[in-house]
Amino acid sequence: MDIERYTLYIANRNYSSWSLRPWVLMRELGIPFTEKLVPFGAKSNWDAFRTFSPNGRVPCLHADDVRIWDSLAITEFLAERHPGVWPAQTRERAWARSAAAEMHSGLEALRSQCPMHCGFRIRLHDVPEDMQKDLDRIDELWTEGLERSGGPFLTGNRFTAVDAFFAPVAFRIQTYCLVLSDNAARYASHLLSLSAMQSWYADALAEPWRQADHEQEPLNHGILLEDLRTPS
Repeated sequence: MDIERYTLYIANRNYSSWSLRPWVLMRELGIPFTEKLVPFGAKSNWDAFRTFSPNGRVPCLHADDVRIWDSLAITEFLAERHPGVWPAQTRERAWARSAAAEMHSGLEALRSQCPMHCGFRIRLHDVPEDMQKDLDRIDELWTEGLERSGGPFLTGNRFTAVDAFFAPVAFRIQTYCLVLSDNAARYASHLLSLSAMQSWYADALAEPWRQADHEQEPLNHGILLEDLRTPS
């Protein structure tokens, strides 16, 4: 397959954690693609997003005449075609897939109470028990991965898909000043320092779009301390 013919459809960098995962994976692994950003609309995005994504959501990867419309499915599609998406060793690959799948399908409290918003800095009203449970589990996973592999990434010295799946959590930690153990906090800082993450963040701050629901949702859970974005 001609990898130059990959097209990745994403939504706003400021809000779309799901879009970030395959985007940062492909950027960090040097897999060339064309990006098409379609901003979230004021109401339903169904009609606009259905023009390129069968389920009306982002991300969606087009590879010639093939469409892949889920971040985990995109990851596995790429893994069939490119080395390095998952760790080479069976044991580490199994752990990485399990951790990525847990992030993909779980940790709902963190996602709902700390929606991704790259430009805001927010002090939470409180940390409910269910969200603290999610934070403890993330800390446990990250600590285990770093101790197993020696770091600085979760499965060793190379960025893989499991790191991509936790990349949005690093932005959430930054936005909401979430507290983790020292090792886990260093890992989050390491993710934020990656060139692809820095590029995503800079572009997020420069975005002109303000979608009301995505702007209000973080404010339901805390107090806005700062909006770092370029004025729209």
